[in-house]
Amino acid sequence: MELLLSSALGIVTACGIYLILRGRTFSVVLGLSLLGYAVNLFIFAMGRLVSARPPVIVEQAAVYADPIPQALVLTAIVIGFGMTGFIVELALRTRHETHSDHVDGQEPEQTQEGSHQ
Repeated sequence: MELLLSSALGIVTACGIYLILRGRTFSVVLGLSLLGYAVNLFIFAMGRLVSARPPVIVEQAAVYADPIPQALVLTAIVIGFGMTGFIVELALRTRHETHSDHVDGQEPEQTQEGSHQ
């Protein structure tokens, strides 16, 4: 289980970093979202994955599920959703004003091979 979770965390993080380094704003937004999901998964995994255990400490429970990481991840999901909406709005406004989807506002110049000027 730990190997599967750590592999998934690594793959999601790598994909998020790859997308952030792309030159288009939509890719950057997707990369930031994936990194947010990776952080949420990491926080959730730090709470020790247990099943069929009570979420609170009682006298009868020898092992319990820690509710703090779950509450943190739930809060982070809501905040991440709001920030994603804000970033999408900024990207749309930038595209409208600059007429470009590139992150620096200018399309890279196209080089034509074989043309001599």
